[in-house]
Amino acid sequence: QVHLVESGGGTVQPGGSLRLSCAASGFGFSDYTVTWYRQRPGEERELVAQISAVGRSTLYSDPVRGRFTVSRDNTKNMVWLQMVNLKPEDTAVYLCQARTDLDNAWGQGTQVTVSS
Repeated sequence: QVHLVESGGGTVQPGGSLRLSCAASGFGFSDYTVTWYRQRPGEERELVAQISAVGRSTLYSDPVRGRFTVSRDNTKNMVWLQMVNLKPEDTAVYLCQARTDLDNAWGQGTQVTVSS
């Protein structure tokens, strides 16, 4: 099993950038697909970006494609979400999930606020 901790959230102005980190502890992180989700108050959790276990494939939701980039370094047990050209509608709690057929781990989330 892995344990996940997100960091890097904060408050930025529209058009700004943030880089979120998801640090994993435990064994076998390179076997896990990692997904970034976000959740706004009163709304369902929304998939933002996903990266495959060895990082060869990625996918993005339509609202963030072209602005967000997901990457990972399995030697460091780290996944990042680089966010540029942030918009007020990107305001949410961002969570990372690591999943295999046998395990499903979530972090506690990090708040991103985009406001002028």
